[in-house]
Amino acid sequence: MTQQSKTIAVVNATGRQAASLIRVASAVGHNVRAQIHSLKGIIAEELQGLPNVTLFQGSLLNNTALMDTLFQGANLAFINTTSQMGDEVAIGKALADAAKRAGTIQHYIYSSMPDHSVHGPWPPVPLWAPKFTVENYIRQLGLPATFVYAGIYNNNFTSLPYPLFQMELMPDGSFEWHAPFDPDTPLPWLDAEHDVGPALLQIFKDGPKKWHGHRIALTFETLSPNQVCAAFSRALNRPCRYVHVPKVEVKVNIPAGYREQLEAIEVVFGQYNAPYFPQPEFSRPAAGSPKGLGLPMARQLWEGWRDMEEYAREVFPVEEEANGLDWML
Repeated sequence: MTQQSKTIAVVNATGRQAASLIRVASAVGHNVRAQIHSLKGIIAEELQGLPNVTLFQGSLLNNTALMDTLFQGANLAFINTTSQMGDEVAIGKALADAAKRAGTIQHYIYSSMPDHSVHGPWPPVPLWAPKFTVENYIRQLGLPATFVYAGIYNNNFTSLPYPLFQMELMPDGSFEWHAPFDPDTPLPWLDAEHDVGPALLQIFKDGPKKWHGHRIALTFETLSPNQVCAAFSRALNRPCRYVHVPKVEVKVNIPAGYREQLEAIEVVFGQYNAPYFPQPEFSRPAAGSPKGLGLPMARQLWEGWRDMEEYAREVFPVEEEANGLDWML
């Protein structure tokens, strides 16, 4: 990378998207100012050991002082909030206001998601729709901004009994994935830890002159659930079967609000088989601004992306072993 070193403001530092960016930004010599909720944990400890990274611990909700500190001296920003932070709309708007107030942000990348109720006869997906509200606010604010839409994380899969993406280990050694997605409808995928950071760096490198106002789907591969299981089967050399079910199976306690998220997914994707990204510009070339760019653009941003089969072969067993499982031994 030949460009001049920049200072990047980041929130939710231990999240998969943010941590991916922090790792690669630090490696190529950029400075990072990152908000973090806790300094405890494996990812937090890793980030504390990276060069050029300064962490600011604290909650963002009603904390303009922390936000102002975060953006101090920053040229670039990557913002991906989560519902666990509190009121995501209030936090998202306040962060945009703080970036505008700082007066130094040359490019603001916001990790957005769609509000399905705007684009068809579907209910909103509750943990996604607030991001679309914030996206519209950022546009009105006039920040030089780009909006990335992350596909489903390959890294969501686990044989532990978590809902929606459990790759359940069966008594005969095979795997089964039970979910409400149509078995043959392609879904967008990415390896968040491996591929988000490099793609974001390229967007920053290209700058707002190229990307201002654009939506970009961070999706490197579209696979149906049946194709996902075929990739797992090839990678692990054991059978993997997709089982289409109308309801998400919840076997463990889940965070407040997540049950409503799962119920919306059952309706939007299970009953209606709606597009994951319903904006028309993700399925056809957009005639005007804002333009939406999908899978081919993600691959142009980062050619070293990791596909599902490689993830299942090289990463999934390592993550499983780290979770105390031993089926791969």
